[in-house]
Amino acid sequence: MRGTRHSEEQVIAILKQGDSGVKTAELCRQHGITEATYYRWKAKYGGMGVSDAKKLKQLEEENRKLKHVVADLTLDNLALKDVLSKNW
Repeated sequence: MRGTRHSEEQVIAILKQGDSGVKTAELCRQHGITEATYYRWKAKYGGMGVSDAKKLKQLEEENRKLKHVVADLTLDNLALKDVLSKNW
């Protein structure tokens, strides 16, 4: 997957330009993004400030780490159950 070209601050600034009345097509052309990207950003970051966006990114990273831990523990649990279920 391709990395991001725009930081949260830039995304929020672009969305604020759109809220101020600049046409979506013109805004997308200026910043080199598609309209789909603009609307996806608007759904995710609409109404947020920069600090809110940074907090969201931090929480998403923490959630990713926790999901990884749960997956590891589930795998360990299944392996232990498999070992214990075999008749010696």
